[in-house]
Amino acid sequence: MSLFQSTLLLSMVMLSLCLLLTVVRFAIGPSLPDRVTAFDLIVANVIGMIAIYTELSNNQDLIDVAMILSLFGFLGSVSFAYYMMRTTK
Repeated sequence: MSLFQSTLLLSMVMLSLCLLLTVVRFAIGPSLPDRVTAFDLIVANVIGMIAIYTELSNNQDLIDVAMILSLFGFLGSVSFAYYMMRTTK
């Protein structure tokens, strides 16, 4: 196992830990903006994990999944911002 692969595995473990902590924040978030921010961070962590797994497995097909997931995460954030803007008026 090369140094690069070891670093990727360590990064996957750290992202998994971050994902676990983010899910806890999502579950106990006191307000809706906290939960939406946690959801956005969950999407970012999953995209990072997909990218690392793609490099480890040499399977380039999963990059499309990561791109579509990032699009859905962006659209979710924009729609929530639009919702918050409409409700504060």
